Amino acid sequence: MALVERPFAGLANEPDWVALREVVPAATATVRTMPEYGSREVVIATLLPMMWSALHREDGTLIVALQTSTHSGDPSRDAAAALLEAIEADPGTAVGPRDLPGPGPRLQEVLDPAVPLEPVVHDGFDYWLADGAERTPEVLEALSDANASASPTVRLVSVPGAYWVRMGREFLRWARPEPEEALLDALSRLHAARESNLGEGSRFVGAFRSCGIVVPVWELAPGTEAADVEAPAQTFDARLAQALKGTAPLTAAERRARAGLVSRQVTLR
Repeated sequence: MALVERPFAGLANEPDWVALREVVPAATATVRTMPEYGSREVVIATLLPMMWSALHREDGTLIVALQTSTHSGDPSRDAAAALLEAIEADPGTAVGPRDLPGPGPRLQEVLDPAVPLEPVVHDGFDYWLADGAERTPEVLEALSDANASASPTVRLVSVPGAYWVRMGREFLRWARPEPEEALLDALSRLHAARESNLGEGSRFVGAFRSCGIVVPVWELAPGTEAADVEAPAQTFDARLAQALKGTAPLTAAERRARAGLVSRQVTLR
């Protein structure tokens, strides 16, 4: 399957789709299929057990994972194929790791655009089980192992696409929808002007690229909680909006800042 440079473009809240696929350990969001696909409620999740692509739970709930072992050139097509297979499956059936799908509809065609993705971040993976489902010792052990691997994560409410995470230290990872070149120029302008941080003690450490968009990353002051970065993120968002309007050629200092940013940039597939 040919590589789709920006697979979630056209879906509402595109940065959150990318974040759930790449940087958030445990989260869900409820969307709905178009009438021609049954107007079914669907839970989009970061991860399912055993790297399942989808699950049609005994209670009828449909869950589709974005973090799977199936990696074609189009994650949107992968997820849509898993969803359509789960719809047709009997309750209690999992859609396991699958071969690469052939041509077919993508999420942009299957999902109702009137229901945007609104992620809810969880402390762990208890969403795998329906309310009241039996929790055998084996199930509890599997959940405990999975939950232990999930870094504490919080979605900011003041700005879209931004996620605080604690991984020994605290970081903010912020998926941005702007075109890559314009965003890199704007970040370079701010970095050269020493305006790229998120409050005292924070440090802009670079960015990575995934699913066609750029995800800047900041290391925060030790002990910073998610609530502490809400206001600084809003302030930075306003600064960045102004920098994005800049049309003058980059100065020498800004070019050096951009070269450093690009040299450290990693692309996640």
